[in-house]
Amino acid sequence: MKSDSSEPGKVEKTGGVIEDQTTVAPADDPTAAPVSVVDPRLLVREEGFKGYLTEFKRKVKGGELGQIPVVLGLIVIWTIFQAKNDLFLSADNLSNISYFMSATGMLAIGLVFVLLLGEIDLSVGSVSGLASTLFAVFVVDHTMNPWLSLVLTILTGVGIGALHGWFFAKIGVPAFVVTLAGFLGWNGLMLWLLGSSGTINIPSDSGPVHLLGQNSFFMDQAIIGAYLLAGLAVVLTAVGNFGEQRRRRAAGVPFRPTTEILLRVGALAVASFLAASVLNNASGVSNALVIFLAALVIVDFVLRRTTYGRKVFAVGGGIEAARRAGINVPMVRITVFAISGGFAAVGGMFFAGQTASATLNAGGGNTLMLAIAAAVIGGTSLFGGRGTVWSALLGMLVIQSIQTGLDLLNMNTSIQYMITGGVLLGAVVIDSISRKSQKAAGRG
Repeated sequence: MKSDSSEPGKVEKTGGVIEDQTTVAPADDPTAAPVSVVDPRLLVREEGFKGYLTEFKRKVKGGELGQIPVVLGLIVIWTIFQAKNDLFLSADNLSNISYFMSATGMLAIGLVFVLLLGEIDLSVGSVSGLASTLFAVFVVDHTMNPWLSLVLTILTGVGIGALHGWFFAKIGVPAFVVTLAGFLGWNGLMLWLLGSSGTINIPSDSGPVHLLGQNSFFMDQAIIGAYLLAGLAVVLTAVGNFGEQRRRRAAGVPFRPTTEILLRVGALAVASFLAASVLNNASGVSNALVIFLAALVIVDFVLRRTTYGRKVFAVGGGIEAARRAGINVPMVRITVFAISGGFAAVGGMFFAGQTASATLNAGGGNTLMLAIAAAVIGGTSLFGGRGTVWSALLGMLVIQSIQTGLDLLNMNTSIQYMITGGVLLGAVVIDSISRKSQKAAGRG
């Protein structure tokens, strides 16, 4: 499977098999020998398991670690806490982790979009607090329909994010400054709306608040609910993978072999049904977790399968190149911040559901830092152009596991901050080293 051409993207046929092989020179030494880059699906078809191993070694050597570090870190964290307290991996504790990570996780989803541009949004914590306060004001003070209040609250978050994006994209104010001003301003508005009491209690039976409460479960705690979700995830994954295989085969380009797809679907099935079994041993799957996972699936589809998603990655990878390709860069920037504001508002509703109230603490404290840390720890690059929305899930699993584990051990909050900070620094260091390795391998 060799090519005599050094032209990028040269496609040739060998024995009736279409091969796609690209050769590139290392970025820091253009005179060095080109590095061959072969589609991994071809390696699997030609070499089987050896092809997987070859591609894995190439990725690690080239700095493409993906989610490997965070998965290994999560395993280490769970092992340590379980050794210290055998209740850590109990069904009830894992159920608590899955529930409480959803609110901050929603903020992290929106931040993934902003980080893909290589920017930052410091306002998401304040926007989430303002959203929960607006909802409370609409429902309690103005007796508005809870679901209409929810829509208006989310639209307000989207509008606030779009406003930040407009100042950044059209006026040229740095995103750091714009969102820092938003962080202060929207927090001040929240305090003004809450008044001297500092709290507005929301009736626990108010539509969205009841839906997102800790005691609200998918299909009313029915055991079939968790297994239904697990089965749905497996079916959708299988349909998506085989559909992609069929399209790529028809187009005459490399595709994943059936064996690999079956292995992937099988691994997902084991993980999904195991998680469902564990959660069923507690109280079932919370509605908050279901909505969080549904948001991840939808956003992942948008980023990976739509033209808009490709534009986001393009702008994050290089603004000038994206502009020359005909992409409306200001539009992408404004919409990305609007999405961040919208998810911040949704996260604020999750916080309101946890306490059935809007308080001064909503979206405050270390909420912003934890949301940013979740996205970065999960694998989204701070430098833009590289990441996945699933990093919000993995990062929140790490952070919430640390918080819950330290609570079980009765550790001081200061210890939690120090450990979380160390994990965040480690994630950024790995990201920086990975980028250098990719540049050295001619893939940066």
